[in-house]
Amino acid sequence: MGVRSLNNPLQEFLDTFLRSGTDASTPYVPPEGLTATGGVISDYVDGSDVYRAHIFTSSGTFDVTAPGDFGDTVEYLVVAGGGGGGGDNVGGGAPAGRGGGGGGAGGYRSSVTGESSGGGASAESVLPVSPGPYTVTVGGGGVGSVGPGPAGGSGTSSVFGPITSTGGGGGGGDGDAGTPGGSGGGGGYSSGPGASGTGTANQGYDGGNGLISGNNASAGGGGGAGGTGQNGQPPVGASNAGGYGGLGLASVIAGPANDGIGAPGPSPGRWFAGGGGGGRGGSGGGPGGPYAGGGPGANGPSPSTGSSGLSGTGGGGGGSGGATSVGVIVGGNGGSGIVVVRYQIGQLTAAAKATGGAISYYSGKTIHTFTSSGTFTAPASFSETVEYVVVGGGGGGAGQWGGGGGAGAFIPGTTPISGPSSTTITIGAGGNSGFGGNSPTNQGYNGSDTVFGAILTAKGGGGGGGEAVAAKSSPDPNGGSGGGAQRAPGGAPSAGGTGGTYGNPGGTYNPNPAGGAGGGGAGSAGGNPGPSPVNNGGHGGAGLQLPATYRNPASTVGAPGPSGAYWMAAGGGGGGYDPGTGGIGGGAGGPYAGGGNGGHSSGSPAATSALENTGSGGGGGSFSAPQFGGTGGSGIVLIAYPS
Repeated sequence: MGVRSLNNPLQEFLDTFLRSGTDASTPYVPPEGLTATGGVISDYVDGSDVYRAHIFTSSGTFDVTAPGDFGDTVEYLVVAGGGGGGGDNVGGGAPAGRGGGGGGAGGYRSSVTGESSGGGASAESVLPVSPGPYTVTVGGGGVGSVGPGPAGGSGTSSVFGPITSTGGGGGGGDGDAGTPGGSGGGGGYSSGPGASGTGTANQGYDGGNGLISGNNASAGGGGGAGGTGQNGQPPVGASNAGGYGGLGLASVIAGPANDGIGAPGPSPGRWFAGGGGGGRGGSGGGPGGPYAGGGPGANGPSPSTGSSGLSGTGGGGGGSGGATSVGVIVGGNGGSGIVVVRYQIGQLTAAAKATGGAISYYSGKTIHTFTSSGTFTAPASFSETVEYVVVGGGGGGAGQWGGGGGAGAFIPGTTPISGPSSTTITIGAGGNSGFGGNSPTNQGYNGSDTVFGAILTAKGGGGGGGEAVAAKSSPDPNGGSGGGAQRAPGGAPSAGGTGGTYGNPGGTYNPNPAGGAGGGGAGSAGGNPGPSPVNNGGHGGAGLQLPATYRNPASTVGAPGPSGAYWMAAGGGGGGYDPGTGGIGGGAGGPYAGGGNGGHSSGSPAATSALENTGSGGGGGSFSAPQFGGTGGSGIVLIAYPS
């Protein structure tokens, strides 16, 4: 069926079908789709069908409250976290060209009509649902391997109710084989070639093997949802080339024109689950990449650290590159996964007022939510003063009882946009975590900038300070929050990273408590570590709540906060502690606003990463193994205008 043609037919459709707009009083009661909440919602038209998609880039609940008239089934895309890339420890002696294997992509399962699941399988059956909650778990990416040592860490599984996708296998390091997973990790090479890891049936492909050729060697690429990782390649000139990561797969589950999730691929569309490239320069996600979120392998000798997989794609981390002198070489972290659920809510022929991101409608406003990089495209008829919130990527937590990461800049505002125009949106990644003890590798790294075209740039948050490594500040202009401090050389006091225009400073370390300070948040400064008898790392600074425009009860954008507040973002990460407990992300009583918690002195619980798409800081690391801090949360862009 259809409705009359307006400037925004889809909004007219929703006003009528949801009985919340000006036509709600008409006697005709049209059919409705099922009623559900959870995730970031996206309403769109595909042909004559109107769909609603629920996008989860962090764990939550898909809660069905009422059955629908278009059938009580849903289609799903469930992508697990990608595996971490393999590391190496090299120096002196042959072979000179070495590297770690690429991480395998997270398992990929889809029931979208006309698409396919991973590993060459056909689309699965749609899932019948009934009123009640369905748990959604979004798997985190595996940690890149620190060489010499075992393979990179496996990604963790993503779950939607009864559907589970397996985390990607880690890339092999220092002659190790890649590990099995949703897609298998690539084989590493240093002291010998490593075999590939195997993929899981109907989820992903195997990784590639490492290679030795004369006095050179290279590592295999991680497997992808759409193809096998390439083996390490023979010499081209003086050195080998790492194998490219396996191809990913494309999906239109969040809308045919949606570009706010996933990643670019080798052909149009939004792509997921590309394998990480093998060390010695392998591209991620297939030849010519990086594609589908797969991290490229490092070429070496500098830089020698593999690139991380893109958050929200399940892409594998890139393998480490070779180096010419002794040193610890690190693989890239795997990208976190994603879960998307969609169902039909009506039929209509309509055109969107503008395109880009996940599009939803609330309280008379059209909202475009970008959880991944894309383009906001306004046609010639578009002329609006838009509201926006732009949040930079959060800083990573430092390693051994380190400081928490600072939140990315949280910038609300308004700006006029007229068409025809295309505004590029770049979502800043969260900063990588530090690891280990008293060395430069202990530091947390700054989050990346989130860019709203030429309109503004929200800077990433500062990384947490490590033992004898200063906390980082978020650079101005448009800076966010600084990282929390650890002690300076000799145990002297150390200040936290300074806060920028749109953030607050990290907490300060003072002698006596052997703990890390909390990272600053958009709402307050990071806390200092507490002396006995409190014995805890400093709590992360508080976040801020999104403006009322974006607080749609059907959407769980952002994270919980104190006193029943939701839709929060940009909280600081908690500091690690020895000999007590770690600080809490986003303020005492949390974790709030998506901030990661600091690690406990015993290593259990370990530091946690910030929630994706909150711009919050990661927690500082534990004193005991594992001594990794948590990674920062990626940023987000929201754009709204009158419907």
